[in-house]
Amino acid sequence: MGGIPVQVLRGGASKGAYFLASDLPAGPAERDRLLRALMGPPGRRRIDGIGGSKVAVVSRSPDGDADVDYLFLEVGVAQPRAGACGDILAGVGPFAIERGLVPARAPITGVRVRVLGAGEVVTVHVPTADGRPSYAGDTRLSGVPGGAARLRISYPGPARLPTGRVVDDLDGVPATLIDNGTPMALIEAEALGVTGHESATRLEYDAGLRHRVASLRRPARALMGAVPRMCLLARPADGGSLSTRTFLPDRVHAAIGVRAAVGVGSAVALAGSVAAGLVAPVADRSVPRDVLRLEHPSGFFDLVLGDSPSDTSVVSTARLLLDGRVFAP
Repeated sequence: MGGIPVQVLRGGASKGAYFLASDLPAGPAERDRLLRALMGPPGRRRIDGIGGSKVAVVSRSPDGDADVDYLFLEVGVAQPRAGACGDILAGVGPFAIERGLVPARAPITGVRVRVLGAGEVVTVHVPTADGRPSYAGDTRLSGVPGGAARLRISYPGPARLPTGRVVDDLDGVPATLIDNGTPMALIEAEALGVTGHESATRLEYDAGLRHRVASLRRPARALMGAVPRMCLLARPADGGSLSTRTFLPDRVHAAIGVRAAVGVGSAVALAGSVAAGLVAPVADRSVPRDVLRLEHPSGFFDLVLGDSPSDTSVVSTARLLLDGRVFAP
């Protein structure tokens, strides 16, 4: 028959091509040349290939610490780059079950995924029935039309308070300093004279605010031993649980990163934290009661809180779009 087996899945709010490592050349240089050919030449149209730029390469793990190894590659550039993508990670669990790397165990199959390059093992909890992933459901994500079955992605803990305190003083401003994969400094927006409901653009144009945030990052860095993401929190404005505005060193995030969201969720579970005092129930009663819905400038991000701050998982969805073979020119 020829060609190379491939599945295309939507994972989270992205779409990617998923390959078994055994179906690709073992050498990175030859593998990357083939993937460039399969996806199509770089450019806006990419008509002579699958199109898109995100690729997952998955293999059975060689040891008992994980079920599968996952390599994410960005192929939309001249030279494919390894990196990380939490959205494409959501599709690795279903793909591993579809390809027989992990047996399905109804109703939920936990797939332990070693994220190559990140040095961590993440568990993707996949709804399953009749030996296959279940894709149909009513869980909705920002930027994704329709609903799908709910996946949970559990990241390794524990959540850590670098100073040992739930609240620290940053130049007179109360802050919760927490690290659950990404160092975070959580501050109530009103303490800096804003509502925490502004657009990312409006916050970026507030030179005084950006200067103040940068000035608070310095003592936070000294206390944490790492450069934190600065996140302003407020009571929800759009029916969620908590409003977030995350400052990167050079801009305001248009949404919120996965590990940053996990950090906020972990702080919510800490009694007395800045985050815990601002949380409200989700207004939409169709949303499961265990969901913490973080509002951000472009939508919302759902988490599930467990029994401890370290037991925080990301809500996502995935859907199989194509199962077939792709041919190189």
